[in-house]
Amino acid sequence: MTALPPPSPATLLAWYDRHARRLPWRIGPADRRRGVTPDPYRVWLSEIMLQQTTVAAVKPYFEGFLARWPDVAALAAAPSEEVMKAWAGLGYYSRARNLKAAAETVAREHGGRFPATEAGLTSLPGIGSYTAAAIAAIAFDQPAAVVDGNVERVLSRVFAVETPLPAAKTEIRRLQAGLTQKERPGDYAQAMMDLGATICTPRRPACSLCPWSENCAAHAAGIEESFPVKPNKAARPERTGTAFVARRRDGAVLLRRRAEKGLLGGMTEVPGSDWLPSAGPASTAATAPIAASWQAKGVVVHVFTHFRLTLSILAAEPADNPAAPEGHWWSSAEELPGEALPSVMKKAIETAFPGATKRRR
Repeated sequence: MTALPPPSPATLLAWYDRHARRLPWRIGPADRRRGVTPDPYRVWLSEIMLQQTTVAAVKPYFEGFLARWPDVAALAAAPSEEVMKAWAGLGYYSRARNLKAAAETVAREHGGRFPATEAGLTSLPGIGSYTAAAIAAIAFDQPAAVVDGNVERVLSRVFAVETPLPAAKTEIRRLQAGLTQKERPGDYAQAMMDLGATICTPRRPACSLCPWSENCAAHAAGIEESFPVKPNKAARPERTGTAFVARRRDGAVLLRRRAEKGLLGGMTEVPGSDWLPSAGPASTAATAPIAASWQAKGVVVHVFTHFRLTLSILAAEPADNPAAPEGHWWSSAEELPGEALPSVMKKAIETAFPGATKRRR
């Protein structure tokens, strides 16, 4: 490909000054120029929530967390169960456990102040190299090389990086480090994110609006959508299981809490079988948590990062009001919508009893 001049961070920042997204956790460029500084707590909270999650999905959760726990000390003091309930539906639940642990660490070991360096930030639970760089740059204006999925896409196109991901990550990080300046590193990091999110999109990028189009090797060759190069995806493994959804006459649903460690750790679920490879034996009413007339209500399919789960749903409405087995409880119709139920469990309950997880007005 024809060699092009490198892109200019100053050109990108001028674009960002005009087109920066307004986000509830962001201090915009005009406010920064007036001396308004970001709140590290808000930056950290948003970055944790945004991991593998869209901005649209995060906004209401971010605002809900701030309303309940306006600073890191409040979050550190919050009951873990309440934090998990507030996180329910946002997915990747290890983030919520690490969020609580990091808040406690900041409150206990750092006097309620977040470390201002990448090294200090990576010592906190749940903060890896990307998140540390993002917080250091955005909250503390450190010249850290911030590389998320948007940045990978932009730079792989600008420089026509032919190495497939994830092997290309090291090369892309080197390119980003070379472009990151000491002046306005926080704005530059957010400008790169905005460019990838709004202009240099995965499909049909708006190259005519891009401030770096004249410097983009992929655009010059007309092959923007060929980057970033990705390896062929392996088939996702299949698992199956059974969910037992019991509802009393008063509308209460039988629940239990998952183990703290592992997938969906600490979240709430309806009782059920282990999730086994597709060839595993199916569970039946004989293994149900309570004696009742169990009826098949169909299946729920849920895709996790590393496997695809098919749950058979068995439902029952016991004629009497049986006591909850050890380790279980009956959640009332009023309390059920606020339980820490991950999406797959809400699907299971809704398949058995439509409308059960909806809040009553």
